[in-house]
Amino acid sequence: MRALPSPLLVVTDRHGLPSGDEHHLLTILEAILSGGARWIWFRERDMAAESRAHLARDVLGLVRAYGGRLSIGGDAVLAAALGADGVHLSGGAGPAEIADARACLPDGLIGVSAHSPGEVEAASRARADYATLSPIFATASKPGYGPALTPAALTAAARFGIPVIALGGITAERMTICREAGAAGCAVMGGLMRTHDPAGATRAVLDAWAT
Repeated sequence: MRALPSPLLVVTDRHGLPSGDEHHLLTILEAILSGGARWIWFRERDMAAESRAHLARDVLGLVRAYGGRLSIGGDAVLAAALGADGVHLSGGAGPAEIADARACLPDGLIGVSAHSPGEVEAASRARADYATLSPIFATASKPGYGPALTPAALTAAARFGIPVIALGGITAERMTICREAGAAGCAVMGGLMRTHDPAGATRAVLDAWAT
């Protein structure tokens, strides 16, 4: 089983910021990195290709300045072109998509979004390195993914041989619950992107995982 860069995976979301612009996203990410985050999942899938590549390059430079790792959402070709550390594939990615990503990023970290323990099992069989499982708790960020799976789903998914990262409604108070249920880490988006103190919130989440 491949080790994860960090037990905290920070998911970007510029739409959740008051201004919604790219410069504000970089400012928030720098605060999050200063708070101890070392693994970023760059999403922003709705951007035009050229603009997305430009912003991803800026994010990569920022992440590298803090000694962190960057995963690019859904685009292994872009991840390889930038020299990023991995790609995070959308839910439903099968063996062919995972194999293509591995061909682009032979040494990269290949992750997959899952919304049930069965999808985690499929990701494991297709030789993904990890899977996010969501929504574990109800979340305002992603209300369309159905009812919360609850931590019991983490316990069920943890037996399939790849690290499972809890996503959806994750707070500092819930980090220990997820860890004890079998999660290898937690992914947080709104709780860090939308807070008035991203650095402090990041430290709180990491401290909660460690206790």
